[in-house]
Amino acid sequence: MCLVNYVAKSLSVKIVYYGPGLSGKTTNLRYLYYKLNPSTRGNLICIETDVKRTFFFDLLPVRAGTVGEFRLSFQLVASPGQVFYEASRLSVLKSADGIVFVADSQIPLLDANLESFDELRKNLLANDIELNKIPLVFQYNKRDLENLIPVETFNNLINPKKLPYIEASACNGIGVVETLKEIARVTVPAVREKYFGKKAEAWEVQ
Repeated sequence: MCLVNYVAKSLSVKIVYYGPGLSGKTTNLRYLYYKLNPSTRGNLICIETDVKRTFFFDLLPVRAGTVGEFRLSFQLVASPGQVFYEASRLSVLKSADGIVFVADSQIPLLDANLESFDELRKNLLANDIELNKIPLVFQYNKRDLENLIPVETFNNLINPKKLPYIEASACNGIGVVETLKEIARVTVPAVREKYFGKKAEAWEVQ
């Protein structure tokens, strides 16, 4: 749920990066942290295991200009991917305004992607959120490797509605900023309409 402060004139939009373990969710946030101007982002908070795997979540606040009279910021949250942290993933999805599904493009991990996406659907429903009613962008990550799942296969299996998708190599910074811009593009109008009833052309992100 977007946090709206009418006194301070601020909007805080929650974007969750979701996907199977080691698909590149935290790598996205780390790249954004080092890429963005320090004046536009907060500290990257990582809660990791002793083998550098996300335990509960990673958080990166990013300031993103204004929407109308309101200062806009994004809370970028990377959920843990390991199977045994399902309760953490369920909690992280609470009050999400938009989702980036980070898929691992390696052929042996196709089933892991499908299972993670199915779990995303179920966990959203457990939080009273319907998958087809929340802004969603797909990132097909690790496109720099060999033996890749074709983009067409991804789109047929998890993205039949042809929602926005980005081909990426997060470890090299390819497609990371583009993914953030795309999820912002589809999420901000939905937040604006939900909380303010404004038509899409009424407000622009500055």
